[in-house]
Amino acid sequence: MALASPPIPIAELRRWLERAEAHACGEPTVLPFDVAGIDRHLPTGGLGRGQLHEVCEGGIASEYAGLATLFTAGILARIPGPVLWCLKGRDLFAPGLARVGLHPDRVIYCETWKDRDVLPAMEEGLRCHGLAGVVGELTKLPLTASRRLQLCAGQSGVTAFAIRRWYNSAEKALIGEPNAAATRWRVSPSPSPQDGFDGLQRQHWKVELLRVRGGDPHSWILEACDAQGRLAVPAALADRSVATQARRLVAAI
Repeated sequence: MALASPPIPIAELRRWLERAEAHACGEPTVLPFDVAGIDRHLPTGGLGRGQLHEVCEGGIASEYAGLATLFTAGILARIPGPVLWCLKGRDLFAPGLARVGLHPDRVIYCETWKDRDVLPAMEEGLRCHGLAGVVGELTKLPLTASRRLQLCAGQSGVTAFAIRRWYNSAEKALIGEPNAAATRWRVSPSPSPQDGFDGLQRQHWKVELLRVRGGDPHSWILEACDAQGRLAVPAALADRSVATQARRLVAAI
């Protein structure tokens, strides 16, 4: 179990901030989603690596954060290297991670048993340059603690994800509190196409970008992550979009 980090003197914290600013002035490292609509909307053309990102879940039974977990795992599946996954219990379903491309052999499980120990464990992990990413499942993400995570991620270049979980309405209300995450995402189930008994279609998700630095919120209906962790625009929606544009052009003539 990771121990809490010692208090940081103001002078040292200022040096951390200066180093973080210097890091930010360099060429940013970005992981594209390879979905044109999302990458065009993000100011950097993709998801910034070496930053803290927040993911929560919408819809029924959202406290279990199943889709948020798969969304995060799909992103990390496309970044080489081991992943440190910090959580307080033993409810991370390894076959589910493998289905979206994150093989369980790549995952280092850090079971803290206490929610308050997740943040210190994430901070320790973010100091390890060889990791592909650090994930923390937690209820609270205070502003000061999130700034520390952002600083550690910026220094090491390791991407951090905070998956928000809650078990009652009071804990759910904490989601709206401000923090230093570069992006905030919400993933919810969306009606998927029916295919009778011939086969299972890829599930559809509603992926919402609730906040991003230098950009505006937006939402998309997407096909769930495939075996390589990649999202996709449903073919029916893509075709409908083209048809809609064609009708608008005809109406304008």
